[in-house]
Formats: sequence, C-alpha cells, structure tokens
Amino acid sequence: MHPSARSALSASQGLDSRMGALLREAGKLGDDDADRVLRTQHDLGLRFGEAAVRLGLVSDEDIAQALAQQFSYPYLRKGEACLSPRLVAAYEPFSPQAEALRAIRSQLMLRWFARGRRALAVAGLAPEDGASLLTANLALAFSQLGEQTLLVDANLRNPRQHEMFGLRPRQGLSDLLAGRAELDVIMRVPAFSDLSLMPAGTLPPNPQELLSRAGFRTLHGQLAARYDVVLYDLPPYAAGADALAVAGRAGGVLLVACKDRTRIADVRLMAGQMAEAGAEVVGSVMVEC
Repeated sequence: MHPSARSALSASQGLDSRMGALLREAGKLGDDDADRVLRTQHDLGLRFGEAAVRLGLVSDEDIAQALAQQFSYPYLRKGEACLSPRLVAAYEPFSPQAEALRAIRSQLMLRWFARGRRALAVAGLAPEDGASLLTANLALAFSQLGEQTLLVDANLRNPRQHEMFGLRPRQGLSDLLAGRAELDVIMRVPAFSDLSLMPAGTLPPNPQELLSRAGFRTLHGQLAARYDVVLYDLPPYAAGADALAVAGRAGGVLLVACKDRTRIADVRLMAGQMAEAGAEVVGSVMVEC
C-alpha cells in the first residue's frame, strides 16, 4: 500500500476505516485498490464503500456483507455453507420474508421472553405445515439479535433440523434422554456463533415415553439456565402426544397454520389441548406451504 493510503487508513476513526479493512481482509481489495478508493472518497466526499462501488472494485453485496460484519449481523451469501436455501434468515436477511420473521421475533420478545421466559415450543398440525422451517428461521433470527440461542429438534419421529443446517450428528436428544449421551451432543452452527443445535439423535421406538419422563424435565431446566432462548421444534400435533409433552414442559407454544390448508377448527382444538397440557399459547402464525 502507498504511504499516503496507509496513513489515511490508520488515521480514520469511523466506520469507513473498518469497512476498508474488512474488504481487504476478504480479498475484495488490494493495496493499490485501497489507495484509489481513498482518493475517490476524498475527492467526491463519499463513504469508503460508496467510492469502492463507484470504481467498480466491489459489488453492493460485498458492501452489505461488510456492513453485516461491522454491526455483528451474520448472514451467508448464496452458495456458502451447506444450509438449506429455504433458510431466508441466513441467506436473504434483507428480504420481505426475513423482515416478517423479525416482526414475529419482536412480538415473541415482548409477549414471552421479556417476561423472563427462556423456552418456547413451535408446533404445526401436520408434517407439511412448515413449522420446522419456521422454527429454524426463528432460531437464526434470535441468534442474529445476539441472543445465545439453542434449537432443539424434539421431533423424534421425523427430524429435519440437522438436514436444514447441513450437519451430520450421530447422537442427540433421544440418546441424551436414554442416558447414552451427554450435553456435548449440542452442535454449534457454522457461521452463526450465537446459534447451537441439539439434533434429535437416534430414532427411538418410544418417543412419547422418552419426552414424558422426569429426565426431560431435568434437561429442560439445564438448557433454560444455559441459553437465552431455547426453541423446541415439535413433532406434528397430529402424529401423537409427543408435542403436548414438550410444549407443556416449555411452558409456551407458538402455533403454525398452513394457508389454505389448515382448518380453523383444528387449530382451536390444538390450542385447547396445548393449554390443558400446561402450555400457554403465545400466538399463531400462518405460513405459505
């Protein structure tokens, strides 16, 4: 880097200097490029990123990625990592869908977590109702807020979370409840330092019994003490009483309905049985399936 560019970068104390450093660290700018950007920034009175884009050295996406790093808002470019492309909170954080997720997150923070609660279950009526996908995206959204977030795949019949996050666990919740594993089954999600996943683990022959035992009560207490937010992805309500057992332990449940598919009468029935099981219905969300 030319001496003038180096001194200008070291002298700058604002966000622009950090922007330049991040773009250089990512390999988007070379030393000579940084010198050109600094001169253009000075001559035209632009921000560092705006000058770099005007010169054609970086893209708007490069700037968005650097800004996300500056403000500790992690997300991925399309094609990065092995996460499902349907995780819009990870790949499309500035989309209308991600904005809707943040709105749901805000409501949950106000209505539930601000009351000192740490855990929430998410339940749909049928396997195709989109509850697992919503839970995964919400977990990402909470972690992007800086909350230490744990996503527990409590669907011991047809788990999906490990696939959505591109992980290959050997053990998980079922193994822990059966006394065959410890809390080290919890896995960090790459690229999202505040998000962890407890996979479902080995598919057991008795999921309802495992989730109804005292061991799950003890485990839930440990998780709630360790994390800011614990989200349980439940098996479909129609699949059995597993969902009731987990929701009752979590204390609260968010109901998911599929647009043009889920019947209002079925949602009311599910809400009533969740309440009887000891779970407060915090709200409901309608999703496109």
